[in-house]
Amino acid sequence: MLQNETQEEIIEEIAGGEYEREPVPRSKWKGWGSFLGMYAGEHAAGTEFVIGPLFLTTGVSAFDLIIGLLVGNFMAVLSWRFLTAEIATKYRLTLYYHLEKLCGRKLVKFYNVANGVLFCFLAGSMITVSATAVGVPLDMEMPLLTDTMPTSFTYVAVVLVLGAIITLVAARGYDTVAKAANYMSPVIVLGFLIAGIVALFQLGIGSFSEFWNIWGEGSDPIGGNIKYTFWHVAIWSWFANAAMHIGMSDLSVFRFARKPSAGWTTAAGMYVGHYMAWIAAALLYAVYLRTPEAQAVLANGDAPTVAPGPLAFNAIGWFGILAVVLAGWTTANPTIYRAGLAFQTVLPGRKASAATGVVLAGAVATVAGLFPAFAMKLLDFVALYGFILAPVGAVIVFQHFFGRRSAGTLPDYETQTGRGYNPAVFWAWAISFGLFYFISVQFGVFLSFVTLPAWLLCGVLYLVFSRKQGLVAPV
Repeated sequence: MLQNETQEEIIEEIAGGEYEREPVPRSKWKGWGSFLGMYAGEHAAGTEFVIGPLFLTTGVSAFDLIIGLLVGNFMAVLSWRFLTAEIATKYRLTLYYHLEKLCGRKLVKFYNVANGVLFCFLAGSMITVSATAVGVPLDMEMPLLTDTMPTSFTYVAVVLVLGAIITLVAARGYDTVAKAANYMSPVIVLGFLIAGIVALFQLGIGSFSEFWNIWGEGSDPIGGNIKYTFWHVAIWSWFANAAMHIGMSDLSVFRFARKPSAGWTTAAGMYVGHYMAWIAAALLYAVYLRTPEAQAVLANGDAPTVAPGPLAFNAIGWFGILAVVLAGWTTANPTIYRAGLAFQTVLPGRKASAATGVVLAGAVATVAGLFPAFAMKLLDFVALYGFILAPVGAVIVFQHFFGRRSAGTLPDYETQTGRGYNPAVFWAWAISFGLFYFISVQFGVFLSFVTLPAWLLCGVLYLVFSRKQGLVAPV
């Protein structure tokens, strides 16, 4: 219980409740244990029930999946530890205030809108996830892998009801959201573990070699997906949370850490959620693919559904339904809340409440949830999400390691120039984003493959453009 209370305090402070525009004081610094449980719970959530099955639809081999995830998640942990946590414990500022100092208030508002909209789409996909579980006892027509539009009136009704409930809870404040998440997280993690074990029995797995042979040398992709190799899995899993680590969003988290070494606690989230849970969810789909229903769909040349509700129910019954509903809920709730805070900063009137922003975010997320494409194409959406936001973090990283600084302080662009918009930041992001997105689309390059080049180019261009303004010089 003490651990839960500590996590609730951290999460509420992260959400903007305290120290929005000042460094976190030493009295509020927290040990690594506070972050361990938080990351383990946050990354064993609704997205995992979708991502695991989607990997199977890309035809991955056993080596590609098991070793690729091992390597990619480790690279993500290193990014959190040596970039995010390092910078966070140096300045102890929120991401938004840190960016405001470097690029001005107007540009931060633009970033907030982009971030908020993307958060809404992610939350919408999680409402879809929960809807597939609620729809099981209602005999709802489940969305297929290739579906983009609502599948039935029942589906629409379930999404609207779930979206309204989740939004109302989020609008009550982050304390309510945090308490719900902390109580639900152990159930969700247990659900993944049990589902994975049951799936192994259903597949008749009795040895590691038999486990390995579930994927074997891989297969042809289905549902219009491209074929994933080791590099696709490793790079995608590294940048699945690119907005959080190299994109610096988790500065707002680690500003409370006593030491940069707290960044290692992200391994709990990566290897509980992004390793164990993804593989467990993939096993659920492997069981489903052997059913007569799935075989009939494949025989017709179509892609069997990856809807998490039926997959979990097939393995562990009503407990699986509960786990999927809670997993979607605990992801959508804080995501809608964070999107609401982002929208709050740009709503008309200086006294717009957080609840107003949350209700707006909830409405957008619910509408997004009506369209199953956001969930069925989650691999592509997550890659795009990271690609858009990660380069912004390069501005912070390159300023820290290569820019002029004094006694641990940041340059304040608006104070120095009297302008609320730093063109060096905008054009560095726009050029790097535009160039590498064009390369990805024009030449069919996997988007996650160009995330790191775009990030590096953005950082370099920021230093070049800033130096021309006479504001930032290499050390």
